[in-house]
Order: sequence, then structure tokens, then C-alpha cells
Amino acid sequence: MNLSRRGLLASSLALAACDRRLDTSTAQAAPTRPVRPLRDLAPFPFGTQLISTELATPVIAQLAGQHFDQVNTGFELKMEYIVQPDGRLRFEGGDRLATFCRDHDQALHAHTLIWYADTPAWFERLDGSRRAMEAAFDGYIREVAGRYAGRARAWDVVNEPVTDEGSSLRDSLWSRNLGQDGHFIRAFELAHEADPAAILFTNDYNLESNPTKRRTFLHLVERMMTRGVPIGGIGTQCHVSVDLPRGALTTAMRDIASLGLPVHVSEFDCSLVPDGAFSGSPSAREAAQIRLYQEAIESFAALPTQQQYGFTVWGVRDTESWLRRTDWGGDPNDRPLLFDDAGRPKPVVGAGAEALERSSRD
Repeated sequence: MNLSRRGLLASSLALAACDRRLDTSTAQAAPTRPVRPLRDLAPFPFGTQLISTELATPVIAQLAGQHFDQVNTGFELKMEYIVQPDGRLRFEGGDRLATFCRDHDQALHAHTLIWYADTPAWFERLDGSRRAMEAAFDGYIREVAGRYAGRARAWDVVNEPVTDEGSSLRDSLWSRNLGQDGHFIRAFELAHEADPAAILFTNDYNLESNPTKRRTFLHLVERMMTRGVPIGGIGTQCHVSVDLPRGALTTAMRDIASLGLPVHVSEFDCSLVPDGAFSGSPSAREAAQIRLYQEAIESFAALPTQQQYGFTVWGVRDTESWLRRTDWGGDPNDRPLLFDDAGRPKPVVGAGAEALERSSRD
């Protein structure tokens, strides 16, 4: 999940809160048969997002180790966590997650080096001084990416480069001082220099629901590939709601794969709170959620094997989901993930397991 999306969804979720709060009287029942570890069913890496402090909760640590073979680092490898007011860097959270991955035979997906919304005061003070910004920017990427060289399978290098409406690239501290293309190219080249073995991604959201944004994003990637920038993959976040039209995920997946790069479904969750008008009953919402999980998995599994980098669900339990954060406009009763508040598998887990099993057979 990314802070930029918080602002985008806050308005729609706050609006939904007025008349579309979820009915808590219809909690989902557990699957009718035992669920095998999802990581054993998936023919591709199947991941989750973790914050290191969550590992102190035994049920989260147990579920994360049992069901997932890749971990996205949440916010603990973002500047907002790493860069201290005096410019020092801290790595405790990232190091704990790297150790957890090592101990559970999991890949570490590092998120994220450069993000338009993440500009610590230490960097803001350099605004307007290109030479000083270059030195700080270069030093940061070299130190952070270099620290996890050999431990991180991949990095999200530039996160969310396209505006919300989708027709242009974002203005940011980085683009103002280093250039719109310049900061993008510089970040990828430095990350590759620091960790030549890591797969380097750019990542964005609403690619499944906004075709204009999807086109702008893919044109950016194609242009950078033409210029020899070491982009190794494309991340599509896929934070969706139950009113997403049938087939939208499939169409987006096909378009995103058209450039031939590995694809990462990087932050999947499915809110039971619709973005727009949705007249369905609670049971209809849950059925739509199951359908969207299945469509996402099956459309990803239909990609060429070499392009199936991984499928990541943005969190383990509903309890920790960012979509429950009321300070971001969320609904505290939303249930967007695979496991309920107690860590029990929901029906969507059984449906997801069936989709993964079908993918393995195909």
C-alpha cells in the first residue's frame, strides 16, 4: 500500500462511509475443507506484505511463514522510515524482515527506493540545489540498495510515477531537481550498480480501472526500455473494490504483459466497500470479492511463465489492513484480505486455493 493512494481513496471511502458501511452481522464462514499452504499450491511466488512489528503477533508470523514464499516490505524500506531528521539511516525493520525471509525460505521484495510522496526533510532542504541533491540521491540509493544486495530478490525502484487522472507524469521533489526522465533513469542505474542481481521494478496503482493511466504508464516503461534503462519488471498494485467490472483485471493483465517484462501483482486486496454505486447485499459483495480474487489469480497465471514474477496480497489478516484505517477514510469493518481478524481462513481462501490449483494443472 502506498501513501499516495490514501489520498485518492480517502474521498471515495469517506463517501462510502456515509451510506455504505459494511454490515458486520454477516461475517464470512471458514472454508469447508482444510486449506493447504498457499505457497505450495501456487505455480509462481505467492507473497504477502509485512511490517516487522507484526511478527511479534504469533498468528501473523505463523500464517506468513506457512502460506507465503515472498514478502513485500511494506513501509520499512521507504524513506519515511529509513531517513532520520539528522540524515542518519536506520534499517532495523528492514533487517528484521530480511532475517524472517531467510529463516522461512522466502524471497524479499524491497519496497521502495524513490516515491514522489516520500520526501523527508533531510532531502527537502536541498530543493533547488542540483549538485547537493544529486549527491544525496546517489548516496542514498547506493547505501540502501547495497545493504540488501544478495538478500533482496527485487526492488521497486520508482513507485507511482503517473498522476491520478492518468495522462501525465507526476511532479515531485525528485523531478524538479533531477528531471522528469532524469531522476527515473538515475534511480534505476544506481540501483543496478548497487545490486546487479536484483530485478528492478516500477510500480503503480489503478492500472486495472483507468485505461488512460495504464497507457501512460506503459508508454513510460517502453520509452525507458528503448533508452536502455535497466527496468526488469512491471508492478501493478491492484487495490480493487467489489464493483470492479468483470474482465477489467484480465484486460489490464494482458496489456501490462505486452511489453514482455516480468509482471508483479504487487499489492492485491479487494475491498467490500464499493468505490461507486453498488446495490448488492452483503452476500453479493462477498461473492464479488471471491470472483475478483479468482479472476486476478487466473489472469496472472495465464501470462507466459517467464513473466510470472509473483502475486502479492497486501497483508495477512483483515485486522492489519490499511483499508480499515479510519484516519485514511477507511471502513473499520472492511474485510479485504484472505484471513479474518482471528487468523482463520475465509471462503475467499478456499476459492483462491482452487484457482491456484487450477493454475498449477494448466
